[in-house]
Amino acid sequence: MMLSCCTWALSAAADEILTTLHAQGLRWIDVRPFAYAGEQSRDSVRDLGMSVSCVAASVALPDAVTLGSGDAATSASAMTHAIKGLDHAAHLKASTAYFIPNVDAGAAAIARFALALETLAEEAAERNLRLCIEHAPGRALPTAAGTLQYVRDIGHPNLYLLLDIGHLLITGEDPTGVIESAGDRLGYVHLDDNDGEGDLHLSLLDGVMEQSFLDTTFAALEGIGYNGAVSLELNAALPDPLDAIRRSRQVILETYQDIND
Repeated sequence: MMLSCCTWALSAAADEILTTLHAQGLRWIDVRPFAYAGEQSRDSVRDLGMSVSCVAASVALPDAVTLGSGDAATSASAMTHAIKGLDHAAHLKASTAYFIPNVDAGAAAIARFALALETLAEEAAERNLRLCIEHAPGRALPTAAGTLQYVRDIGHPNLYLLLDIGHLLITGEDPTGVIESAGDRLGYVHLDDNDGEGDLHLSLLDGVMEQSFLDTTFAALEGIGYNGAVSLELNAALPDPLDAIRRSRQVILETYQDIND
């Protein structure tokens, strides 16, 4: 497993974020569209010996433009932006891109979203990308178990679950059960903590998360042979976001000694 860090955990110029994370010993990063889009920016990542593990392609979508919209023009616009997000991920040589579900949980919207994901999973495969869907409380697919079943119902071989362990704390799901059930459909992992109610993206063990939760999570990941990235997704609005990253990284290094960062 590799330890990555979402670059949006820090508020600074793009190159400054890179050098700051590099100084913390991190060599893998997650980015949002369209950070590091130019050749010079991509070279900066490479020159530091860093790699992009994942792109949060959903962030490419403008406000009110959603995949699976019932309005044909809106849906087409969303697809265009989504594919640009995949192009960005391919440009950065990322291995993974992911989308967050729409808010509309109606049956028709969920069905339209599924059709959009089938198309995007195929587009991602053509770019050598793995496509993931993140379960998100308050959205159409709030639970990991439900999102995993949704992925399986769609049935595309290039569609996977992005597991957010902070979200599990909100929905009360057992990480071991979810991970074991996911098996080879587990495509990516986010690491963050919260108060059990709000998606706060706190430093690990600063909220309701206990060390035993992390221990069982990593044991389950190792048990299924997961060899992808686990990524710190922390909040840039924390009082000291850099310290939060530093402390979270140390927690992971102490929890799972075989991590590659």
